[in-house]
Amino acid sequence: MKISLSGVSPLSSGAGIESEHVRVLILGSGPAGLSAALYAARADLNPVVLAGMEMGGQVALTYTVENYPGFPEGVGGQELVELFQKQAERFGARIDFDLALEVNLRERPFVIKAYSKTYLADTLIIATGATPNHLNVPGEKELTGKGVSYCATCDGWFFKDKDVVVVGGGDSALEEGIFLTRYARSVAIVHRRDTLRAGAILQKRARENSKISFLFNTIVTEIIGQDAVRQVRLRNVQTGEEWLRDTDGVFIFIGHSPNTQLFEGQLEMDANRYLIVDRLMQTNIPGVFAAGEAADPYFRQVITSAGMGAAAAMRAIHYLQERSAEKVSA
Repeated sequence: MKISLSGVSPLSSGAGIESEHVRVLILGSGPAGLSAALYAARADLNPVVLAGMEMGGQVALTYTVENYPGFPEGVGGQELVELFQKQAERFGARIDFDLALEVNLRERPFVIKAYSKTYLADTLIIATGATPNHLNVPGEKELTGKGVSYCATCDGWFFKDKDVVVVGGGDSALEEGIFLTRYARSVAIVHRRDTLRAGAILQKRARENSKISFLFNTIVTEIIGQDAVRQVRLRNVQTGEEWLRDTDGVFIFIGHSPNTQLFEGQLEMDANRYLIVDRLMQTNIPGVFAAGEAADPYFRQVITSAGMGAAAAMRAIHYLQERSAEKVSA
């Protein structure tokens, strides 16, 4: 599906692929991207959002979001995305269901090649998000949203008085495991090594929590269930012994990978490939901003991503105003 913008006369690229000039191009349709679209649209900049092949990012896969302000009874992840989209479109944002394939940030305007056309953008807001690392074991994909989760804050409430497994041994795994003890009857932390990688304070808190147990030198090789998670198949990496364990949920925290491959060699990144931005959401290239989980290795929440998206758009608006003033004074 592709939504066209009436009144725009695409420029011919000379190669059979049309090009279009836009003032604000936003890559990504999650909370950061759609919040940026809303703010840019209200400034009459007619932003274009490259949504990829589906809307919403990770939040769209969340059954219920209960920690976003304004929804005391919670809201479905997909419903929340639809509301974000509707509000942005109301003020003139356009959603293109297209995928960026190549970017050139060394030219002005910036050149972003997608499947259907080439976009020439005066400003670019990157909100491509991050993808949770997966175990890639049988049953994981099929049972995602049915007991397999990558966000305890989002889904922990649904496991009241249930038994869950947490996979991972770093800070995120222990933080989320401790959080889950608010709801779950028991939390078994499965870690492939014999020592945890989390910080000492987190380890102390986890070990002192009576609801938490540990399975070291162990990996999950299969997640079993039909309409919901029922069991996991475990294997000891030292002895090779395998066994089944009953569980109601599997929470996987083995890291995230930011979706920033397109920008390698052009934008500054940290050691884990998260985009580096200043407090104004600016990257190292003027006119290029980043928001949400592509630039946030810490919080990874809907509300923080939305806030970053709004901030990025506000700075993009300011940048365009400054550029316009410079042209007038020249």
